[in-house]
Amino acid sequence: MMTRLAVLGDSIAWGQGATREVERLGPRLADGLATRGLDVEVAVFARPGARSVGLADQVSASLTWSPSLAVVVIGANDVTHRESVSAAVQALAVAVRTLRGIGAQVVVAPAPDLSAVPHVPPFLRGAVRAASDSLRTQQSTVVLQEGGHLADLDQRASRAFATDPSLFSADRFHPSSAGYPVIADAILPTLVAAARELDSAE
Repeated sequence: MMTRLAVLGDSIAWGQGATREVERLGPRLADGLATRGLDVEVAVFARPGARSVGLADQVSASLTWSPSLAVVVIGANDVTHRESVSAAVQALAVAVRTLRGIGAQVVVAPAPDLSAVPHVPPFLRGAVRAASDSLRTQQSTVVLQEGGHLADLDQRASRAFATDPSLFSADRFHPSSAGYPVIADAILPTLVAAARELDSAE
């Protein structure tokens, strides 16, 4: 049975920085699921530059497609734009709750450690890391409370980006085509488990 996977969130979820569309996150996740025997149809509702408060419109759009599985990648722009953490977290909670309300399994990749971004000055990295950690911790709490799943709990992707500049695209902020497999691999274990829960519920 074909599973409908909705990808929501920011420019990472959309795939900005990848050279070709097939190298973006959505297709990478679909390929990873396919190699594990799970057939999926992917629709990307994410928008470059999106912040958590913008998830409501994306969720509304996705509901017309009736996804059974959703991936949400959000938080980076909330940190860079110094958005209210409480507002960002509440918006994410509502998004997860709404998607769970239609029976979809929801996997969230919370805010990455933006101190790994090359153009962050060394003297600001501590503050940026603290801001990223604070948002990610609160995101994680509400995602679990709303019945969602958390991806990349050990921050494997952030650690990889911190040590390998080639994972960034030319703008030194978004992932490159080489960076998206790293992000996909960090999300896939949780996504596969969520997809298996769908199968067991049928």
